[in-house]
This record gives sequence, C-alpha cells and structure tokens, in this order.
Amino acid sequence: MKVAVLTGGGDCPGLNAVIRAIVRRATAHGFEMMGLRDGWKGLLEDNHFRLTRETTSGILHRGGTILGTSRVNPFKVENGLERVKRAIERNGIHAVIAIGGEGTLSAATRMSQEGLRIVGVPKTIDNDLNGTDFTFGFDTAVAIATEAVDRLHSTAESHKRVIVCEVMGRHVGWIATYAGIAGGADVILVPEIPADLERVAEHIQRRHAGGRSFSIVVVAEGTRIKLAPEQGEQLVTSGALDEAGRPRLGGVGNIVANEIERRTGFETRVSVLGHIQRGGAPTAHDRVLATRYGVHACDMVANGEFGKMAALKGNEIVSVDLSAATKELKRVPKEFFEVAQVFFG
Repeated sequence: MKVAVLTGGGDCPGLNAVIRAIVRRATAHGFEMMGLRDGWKGLLEDNHFRLTRETTSGILHRGGTILGTSRVNPFKVENGLERVKRAIERNGIHAVIAIGGEGTLSAATRMSQEGLRIVGVPKTIDNDLNGTDFTFGFDTAVAIATEAVDRLHSTAESHKRVIVCEVMGRHVGWIATYAGIAGGADVILVPEIPADLERVAEHIQRRHAGGRSFSIVVVAEGTRIKLAPEQGEQLVTSGALDEAGRPRLGGVGNIVANEIERRTGFETRVSVLGHIQRGGAPTAHDRVLATRYGVHACDMVANGEFGKMAALKGNEIVSVDLSAATKELKRVPKEFFEVAQVFFG
C-alpha cells in the first residue's frame, strides 16, 4: 500500500515531526511512503520522492518542512481535480495524508467528497481550525511572541515609551491573546473585535495619569481598526496579493502606533514579528503533539478512516470529520478574551 504525504499552506514548527512520525508508524502497517513536494502542487506536477527512515532521520527538531510547501489549491487550477486524480492513479497511491491549515484541509475536504482517500492533520500557528483543541505550531508561535513582548517590556520601561507589537493572525487573535496575557500586555487588539483607537488612546492616557510610564500593545495583523467613531472599520493591507490570491496583510501596527502617539503625545514605537513566529525549532509541546498526530494519521489510513482529521480533544487524539473541522474558523470566544481584559490597565 502506497501512502503520499504533503504539507501545504504556511510553514510552521512541527511539520517535520509529523512527517517523521508518519514514516515510523508506517513500518508497522507495511506502507510504502511517498513525499509530495510543495503541497498539492506535488500531485499536480507529479513531483515526489520516497520517504524512508533514513530520509526522515534527524528532522524532529527542525523547523520548516523537508517536503516544501505552497498555497496552491487544485480547485483553483484548470482541470486541477482531474490532474490530481490522474496522478494518484498513475502512481498507485492508496491514500493521501494532508498536513495543513484551513486552506489545505478545505481542499482536502472537497477531494474527499469527490471520492479520494484523504486523511488530514491540523497545522497552523493561528490555531483557527475547528474540531481540535489545539493545532501544532501554535505553542511555538506563542512562545516566540511572548519572549518578544517580555523583551519589549524592558525597553519600554527604560525609555518611558509605548511599544506596539504586531503579531500574526489574519482572521483570529489566538496568538495575540495568548502572548498578550502571558507577556502582561496592557492592550490586546484582535480581529474578532474591531479596534477603536480613540478608546485605546484614552486607556493609555489613564494609565499614564495613574503613574504608569510605559505601555505595551499587542495587535494581530488582521485586526480591523476604527480611526474615528463616525468612520467604518478598515483592514490594513500592503496592496499586494499572496499566493492564494488574498490581500497581503501588514502595517496595522504602524497605524496603531502613529495614532496612539498623535492622540496621546507619548513616544510610541512599533515592532513587527512577522515570519519570525513561523521559524526555528518547535517547542517540546509541539514536538510531542505533532508526533501524536502523525502516528494517529497513519493509523487512520490503516483503519480506513478517510475524510477524517486527527484532532486533540482534552488530552486524547481522536478522529473528526474533515468537513466539520473546516466548516468555519475557530475564533477567540468572548468569555476567553474577557480574561485578558481583566488585566488591561
């Protein structure tokens, strides 16, 4: 039985740990493993190589992915589905394990509905996939962002400044919320709640009036901002499109910083973490979680659990429907964000 593995969408720490676990578990099931290069593009272009214990040795701690990745969606490519089906048939592939986030697994869901044998593994630093408590990559991104906020604290306090830290989060604010709470941020701005910059400025002025000499603001890149009460909300983009055809985000931190300084008179600086959050070695938590996902995904193929995704529920790894996991994004609940708001002040 030949099983193909791909990693799609944005890279994140822990991808190699999943690949390694799948290949190791495959030995017990007698599978022949194939690595597809650059996500779904590997099937579209018939670009692959054999995965063995030797080719996956020593990759547990490495960031990125040895398979490469892309945001190519076969359903947005001319005759993409038919090309994928032909590649699967031509190479004698029994099943595909797709490791990815909302975009990659949405394509996997549609392919499963077309009759292809697909198993999913939830990967995204944004932690925005339904059906699982946590995705791997998230813990590492939060750890990196939290360390950055810790470092910014000492500079902000020394120079008596306001510092805005822009973190990733296109549609959801999980990284901003977790890193903001862990780092003791004074304001957290997330996509789930449009940011009223007038209220933010008033809040920071009250802090300084109460004797505080500095403030830390954490903002997710996808936060919609409101510059004035009579104005609508706006999403800040660079004007370019990414590989998936979506507006490329970036710049909200600069606007927030400029508005805070203009409205309060306090010197305000901005630090944009960007892709630093995606890179480097995964945390121990993500290495273990990714490994458990990989083993379970391989067992799902052996058990014929297609159209399913490996998921974390409590402390158990279970199988859930791909369609349910990708139906809608998992946003930060109001009651969870209210925990963060307790410390705004």
